[in-house]
Amino acid sequence: MVRYKAIIAYDGTNFSGFQSQINGRTVQDEIEKTLSKIANQTIKIHGSGRTDAGVHALGQVIDFVWPFERASEKLRFALDTQTPADIAVRKVELVADSFHSRYQAKEKTYEFRVDIGKPRSPFRRFYSSYYPYELDVEKIKRALPDFLGTHDFTSFCSGKSAVKSKTRTIYEATMEMNENRDELIFTFRGDGFLYNMVRIMVGTLLKIGNGRISQDAISQIIVARDRNAAGPTAHPEGLYLKEVKY
Repeated sequence: MVRYKAIIAYDGTNFSGFQSQINGRTVQDEIEKTLSKIANQTIKIHGSGRTDAGVHALGQVIDFVWPFERASEKLRFALDTQTPADIAVRKVELVADSFHSRYQAKEKTYEFRVDIGKPRSPFRRFYSSYYPYELDVEKIKRALPDFLGTHDFTSFCSGKSAVKSKTRTIYEATMEMNENRDELIFTFRGDGFLYNMVRIMVGTLLKIGNGRISQDAISQIIVARDRNAAGPTAHPEGLYLKEVKY
């Protein structure tokens, strides 16, 4: 038995999330179904983390045990061509048996896209969260650095989270506009993220850009350790798991 690591991408539009569940189509179930068919035996996978319904991935990482060693590219090709069209297998490599895609992850990067066009683009409706209100993007840029560093991010975590420690370190928090200036692209890189953390961060930043939350409020919201102190949770379709590092 050998262990493989794979980097996958998926369009989350028609998935109920990454993790297997009783009701609903999931990325994990589709990949396990394909792997099990190829191996002619049951294959289970681990993922670097969960993504919610509608959330996308450019660089999700999984690992799984395979019954025998096989050329990585042949396994990648077999998996890529037999999974549904909304899943792509970008890379497969042999790893040590001790490798675990979730527990050994050191850094994650998320991207969040916000459509600010007037009118909105019908072609972005599943891939960018629409925000129809006025925004001062300079206020958002001035607020972003306050997320950097190590903090207790309880205020930016869903109350449904069962994780005990809410302390995380953010290395990068940036925003840029696309060439047509009708879409915002946020990038957040850190040692880990809490349930709904990026979406709440973006929801709060959009409120700041709209003038309904002060541009210097981020530090105060962090200190409050109260979900009610932060802004709303942004819609899932703008969120992408971009990269996981080990």
